[in-house]
Amino acid sequence: MMETERLVLPPPDPLDLPLRAVELGCTGRWELLNVSGAPESTLPHGLPPCAPDLQQEAEQLFLSSPAWLPLHGVEHSARKWQRKMDPWSLLATLGAPVPSDLQAQRHPTTGQILGYKEVLLENTNLSATTSLSLRRPPGPVSQSLWGNPTQYPFWPGGMDEPTITDLSTREEAEEEIDFEKDLLTVPPGFKKGVDFAPKDHPAPAPGLLSLSRLLEPLDLGGGDEDESEAVGQPGGPRRDTVAAPPCSAPLARASSLEDLVLKEASTAVAPPEPPKPPPQEQWAIPVDVTSPVGDFYRLIPQPAFQWAFEPDVFQKQAILHLERHDSVFVAAHTSAGKTVVAEYAIALAQKHMTRTIYTSPIKALSNQKFRDFRNTFGDVGLLTGDVQLHPEASCLIMTTEILRSMLYSGSDVIRDLEWVIFDEVHYINDAERGVVWEEVLIMLPDHVSIILLSATVPNALEFADWIGRLKRRQIYVISTVARPVPLEHYLFTGNSPKTQGELFLLLDSRGSFHTKGYYAAVEAKKERMSKHAQTFGAKQPTHQGGPAQDRGVYLSLLASLRTRAQLPVVVFTFSRGRCDEQASGLTSLDLTTSSEKSEIHLFLQRCLARLRGSDRQLPQVLHMSELLHRGLGVHHSGILPILKEIVEMLFSRGLVKVLFATETFAMGVNMPARTVVFDSMRKHDGSTFRDLLPGEYVQMAGRAGRRGLDPTGTVILLCKGRVPEMADLHRMMMGKPSQLQSQFRLTYTMILNLLRVDALRVEDMMKRSFSEFPSRKDSKAHEQALAELTKRLGALEEPDVTGQLVDLPEYYSWGEELTETRSLIQRRIIESVNGLKSLSAGRVVVVKNQEHHNALGVILQVSSNSTSRVFTTLVLCDKPMSEAPQERGPASSDVPYPDDLVGFKLFLPEGPCDHTVGKLQPGNVAAITTKVLRLNGEKILEDFSRRQQPKFKKDPPSAAVTTAVQELLRLAQAHPAGPPTLDPVNDLQLKDVSVVEGGLRARKLEELIRGAQCVHSPRFPAQYLKLRERMQIQKEMERLRFLLSDQSLLLLPEYHQRVEVLRTLGYVDEAGTVKLAGRVACAMSSHELLLTELMFDNALSALRPEEIAALLSGLVCQSAGDPSDQLPSTLKEGVERVRAVAKRIGDVQVACGLNQTVEEFVGELNFGLVEVVYEWARGMPFSELAGLSGTPEGLVVRCIQRLAEMCRSLRGAARLVGEPVLGAKMETAATLLRRDIVFAASLYTQ
Repeated sequence: MMETERLVLPPPDPLDLPLRAVELGCTGRWELLNVSGAPESTLPHGLPPCAPDLQQEAEQLFLSSPAWLPLHGVEHSARKWQRKMDPWSLLATLGAPVPSDLQAQRHPTTGQILGYKEVLLENTNLSATTSLSLRRPPGPVSQSLWGNPTQYPFWPGGMDEPTITDLSTREEAEEEIDFEKDLLTVPPGFKKGVDFAPKDHPAPAPGLLSLSRLLEPLDLGGGDEDESEAVGQPGGPRRDTVAAPPCSAPLARASSLEDLVLKEASTAVAPPEPPKPPPQEQWAIPVDVTSPVGDFYRLIPQPAFQWAFEPDVFQKQAILHLERHDSVFVAAHTSAGKTVVAEYAIALAQKHMTRTIYTSPIKALSNQKFRDFRNTFGDVGLLTGDVQLHPEASCLIMTTEILRSMLYSGSDVIRDLEWVIFDEVHYINDAERGVVWEEVLIMLPDHVSIILLSATVPNALEFADWIGRLKRRQIYVISTVARPVPLEHYLFTGNSPKTQGELFLLLDSRGSFHTKGYYAAVEAKKERMSKHAQTFGAKQPTHQGGPAQDRGVYLSLLASLRTRAQLPVVVFTFSRGRCDEQASGLTSLDLTTSSEKSEIHLFLQRCLARLRGSDRQLPQVLHMSELLHRGLGVHHSGILPILKEIVEMLFSRGLVKVLFATETFAMGVNMPARTVVFDSMRKHDGSTFRDLLPGEYVQMAGRAGRRGLDPTGTVILLCKGRVPEMADLHRMMMGKPSQLQSQFRLTYTMILNLLRVDALRVEDMMKRSFSEFPSRKDSKAHEQALAELTKRLGALEEPDVTGQLVDLPEYYSWGEELTETRSLIQRRIIESVNGLKSLSAGRVVVVKNQEHHNALGVILQVSSNSTSRVFTTLVLCDKPMSEAPQERGPASSDVPYPDDLVGFKLFLPEGPCDHTVGKLQPGNVAAITTKVLRLNGEKILEDFSRRQQPKFKKDPPSAAVTTAVQELLRLAQAHPAGPPTLDPVNDLQLKDVSVVEGGLRARKLEELIRGAQCVHSPRFPAQYLKLRERMQIQKEMERLRFLLSDQSLLLLPEYHQRVEVLRTLGYVDEAGTVKLAGRVACAMSSHELLLTELMFDNALSALRPEEIAALLSGLVCQSAGDPSDQLPSTLKEGVERVRAVAKRIGDVQVACGLNQTVEEFVGELNFGLVEVVYEWARGMPFSELAGLSGTPEGLVVRCIQRLAEMCRSLRGAARLVGEPVLGAKMETAATLLRRDIVFAASLYTQ
């Protein structure tokens, strides 16, 4: 039926199907849609429609008709949403990092969990503002080079960084708290606290909390001992029963009772061990450079760097140690080739893909090394105060001050550092900047190796030993034996063409001093003097003459050197003015050929092309150009920096034949000459004229002799006036160079930088300074001796001080104090004029030294040596064969009774009396008696010396000797407690307060000693000896503890004074925390207190940028002078305000006890260039500045350069404190200063 119906149904129409066909675009494709209906035949062919252009729509809607925007509706302009206040959100802080974790303790075999142990976690939440660890994450990329004053430095090498074990031990120690004394009621840094003491009890000591009273109402349940003690005392108060015996010591912590018992038994039974000598630590290891290094290329088959020449032995030894990553100290002669060691370290760092820092003492040397190393290695950067080139390089060249700043600011460059090369280390002797070297050496982290390059110094091993102990690593000291180019030293006495041959050899290349040459020079000079006297009269020209005589001397000298082919020559003159005079006086001298003139002209044109037109016409530029064309040059601090570099480059090319220079040219500038001439051997060191020191002479004379070109170098000393004394010449030429000496001093920047870091202390910095090294190098031995004395003290038996002996300790202390008081008075007597007068021949004295104890003597002769007076004295003594002194019992000789202490219980011979003659120092005279004997001292001395000869040994003494001995014996027998002595106040007229008070105290002590009861006890001698042994050990322990403590530091009083200054000014609080003003001062490079006070007083904010720059010039200007009267009133007021602020700081310093007076502090400010800097900042050309001040151009440029650095540091400080207006003004001031010839780029960096 169903089948039939299905067959009957008609087929459906296509239009009845639920489908619709749609043509897609013009591609010929169709798509069927599940929708009924006819095909969409009306769809257009081609691309489908698209949306309108967005740009047109945006312009039409938003720009053409913006009125519809809600922004322009007035009703919406003041809309605001009320914020829901939530004060508790202010208290929400990030959770502290978890400091510890639980570790499961498992059975080693079964793995069963036995328990859990809490362990401390390392490096949790480290950051640059909380940690000194190298594991802390790096800071922002913008601060990776210079760091940030708010960041912590990295942990200095050689200091013990606290480990987890140390922290655990410290926590365990903190658990053992004395609840009576150690709990505070005032938190550190707070002014007030909470007092928990009950009101009816007296309050405990300030800041302390007594828990015993708090716990009194609580019944803590006494132990069995308390109950047993309370059985026999029913009803007695509880606190009487709990009283512990006075001698009971607290039980030490122990894990079990067995451990405690065993420990006590072992400590009680073990006998005291003899003290072991401490192991000798050798940190400075000298390296032998006399034998050749034959296996150099076998040990280093592939060197990191190779030279075109064969390295010397000392260079090979240094390279071998660098390959082992050792630290080295190379003390070599000038021009020996110390730079080879630095070059190999740079190449080694590049090979290891690490970094090297090369530090130099002066900026000019940094620029030269940058050029040399860049030509050699390529990947070299330069960081100076005003230049920053390629800071990402593997080798960075900088001054030591910049490295110090990077270390204190936690620069991330330190992380990748492998070597730090200190060039010219002997500059550590510089009084002003030497402290920087010590700070950097102390602050360098442990992973950095050190290379020290220096001229030869006599105490290289001592200096290396200090660094080795400081860093706890061995320092290998490599020194050269002799100069590669030997020197010959001459005296020149000529002054005209006729006498240009008067050149006399004084010191040859082998180091032999020729007295014949010296006397020949003296004769030549004397002959000319006599001729001068015959011609012009008897008056001799002993002075050095003026420019005319200088011109004659130099013309004759240079003519002589030119004929002997001994040019180029460096003439060292110790005055900028004389340098210019001498060069300007040689107008007729021309030493260059036409081709050399052409080369000099082209070089000058190329170098001066970078200057603006008016700067090229400066008088100094024109004058120097004229000198250079003739082969002459001048080099000193008054020359413009770009001209100094031109002179240096032309001199290194051999185009400058004669260079007049000051001492700074010899500091590290590697520009040797054929000959060196000294204009004089005397210089002014800032306070007085003096002869050159041997180290200064060697440093300058070392410029003579070019390695590979000259067989010997020539050094000539001009004798314009008289010939110097032979002793002075010998001392200057052959004396030892100056030792490396510490110039360590405390600065406010150092103190603040260390105070802001909790883990570092200023005392640790002082302990590690070179100045404290002699007293600190035996610290290990002191610690071991202290431990041994502690053991000895614990093993000693306590003296009995009960009954009659109750005042035994006081008796001992009275006797010690009386002895010290008498010694003090005696020292004052010996130091006084009247006291020395009384010690004349015939005076009877009491002698006390190692051989004699309170023996009478008589002075025979008084003589003086270089340090003090010596008294030849006849002293009573026993016969040599007598054994009486050795057989005396210890009780009679060692234990002092009142008569022994109050008087001088004189020595009396028990057997036959004898005598001896000895030389006494003033300290050996214990007392000066009122007795004077008439005797002939010379006869007694002559007789005694005769009887010392073997053949006259048994002869009887002469009558004079016998009389003197009998008189002394009679005095000793008549006054067993000592004869009357000279009273220091009445007889010797000493009115010193310490002497008068000492005399009164001595009489008081004598009364107390006479009234002592302990001396009447029969047990007094034995108990006194026990007490004395214990007290002597305790005294020695106190001395050792003092030497190991901070209290023995030489600079500790000054440190406390400077901290008090900072506390008074508000830079640190009472707890030593650095406040905002202190953090601002850390960002300053110099004059930190004055600049910070000016900033916080708003003394600079109201001024214009050029006025601020002009005022700050007083802080960096080195030439003294007063400000001009033509200054604007604003600047005059500013100068007075700066001086007032400086005076206020000086007053605070004086009030806190510092030695610097207010006048000295204010006198450090020099406002002589205020007008010059003001006009320069306003845009005046440099050529017009010369008329405003007589200061040399080079010093003006240096002042403006340092001023720009100060403006940049002030800009950073203003941003730190939140002063954007002042920061913008300082940025503008620095920009106004940085222009034209003052900031022309160095020729070495181009």
